[in-house]
Amino acid sequence: MKILTINCGSSSIKFSFIDTEQEIMLAEGIVEKIGEDIGLFSYISDKYTKKKRKIIIEDHEKGIQLILDTLLDKTHGVIEDEKEIDGVGHRLVHGGEYFSDSVIIDKEVIDVMIRCSEFAPLHNPANIKGVEAVGKHLPNLTQCGVFDTAFHQTMSPRAYLYPLPLEFYTEHKIRRYGFHGTSHKYVALKAAEYAKRDLSELKIITCHIGNGASITAIDRGKSVDTSMGFTPLEGLMMGTRCGDIDPAIPILLIRQFNYTVDEVNAIINKKSGMLGLSQISNDMREIEEEILEKKNPKALEAFQVYAYRIKKYVGSYAAVMNGLDILVFTGGVGENMPILREEVCKNMDYLGLKLNEKENDQFTKGFLELQELESNVAIYKIPTNEELMIAMETEQLLTSR
Repeated sequence: MKILTINCGSSSIKFSFIDTEQEIMLAEGIVEKIGEDIGLFSYISDKYTKKKRKIIIEDHEKGIQLILDTLLDKTHGVIEDEKEIDGVGHRLVHGGEYFSDSVIIDKEVIDVMIRCSEFAPLHNPANIKGVEAVGKHLPNLTQCGVFDTAFHQTMSPRAYLYPLPLEFYTEHKIRRYGFHGTSHKYVALKAAEYAKRDLSELKIITCHIGNGASITAIDRGKSVDTSMGFTPLEGLMMGTRCGDIDPAIPILLIRQFNYTVDEVNAIINKKSGMLGLSQISNDMREIEEEILEKKNPKALEAFQVYAYRIKKYVGSYAAVMNGLDILVFTGGVGENMPILREEVCKNMDYLGLKLNEKENDQFTKGFLELQELESNVAIYKIPTNEELMIAMETEQLLTSR
């Protein structure tokens, strides 16, 4: 099948056109700065590459039209007719407790997304705009949704409940939801494939480490715990997000130091993490350069905090699952920062985990097997491909109707 995947933000649309049979990307790109004075459009295919073309894009509907016109363009398009698009798969952020799998989008799904918008106010409304825009231009095409939260709906109450008064959960649904589910599911499936074992017999920890980062414990194919919580702020130290901190700290900032709620929100989401602690950058490539080339002590200290927190989650999740078969690194940082993988895997003898440093130092693209022969735990670097996962989930829904 040929599936169009759509990932809508408040002012952007990331898209890809995928041949699921061959698992290849036929075209991809992004529409940016929707609704601003000057928008941007990037498009890549085998026939054509156009980076950062300036164009006025009034709304998401015009953005979707631009994408379709480009895919159909006689010079550099990749299809001759809209009928070649078999389905559309949307990345949807928050489905609350309603969905534990991908879904065909209908009125009920939209209603749930509206109800869950209070949990993801920057994402769900934008996702809905994307669905509505596609519906206007391709009214006869089935649209499917792949929720970031769906994969983690297999967590038990002991993992997802917060120790708050129970009515906060029963009345307001305040609980751990988790995110990056599509990525965690994809790399877990790939890990089982590379190990030549059935996913249903494996204990896997997947580390999706990018500017946003999360770790998931996957026991026999099911997510049993994950580091992000009610929002993507909880868990690991990230590029600009603080991750786990004492919840009294924001209260202190407001009460004693006269910060406003909005100011505190900006601090913990946009000014903390690697950026805040290093006082250098949220870009781990710059941090790595500061460590290796400039021996910057601030960069090194922040990096050690960053890696230490990942290690703590790996250890706790191995305890939760009573063992570990495979440790996976993925995401922009997890895939491309050997010194991070080395630091996380250091002194893991209690797990029988031994990293092959020579293999780890390679910058080869694609899959890498990183453990020593005597390691009891396999260590994999697996590039994530959320777009392909969305396309495959969409194909499965379409063929099972």
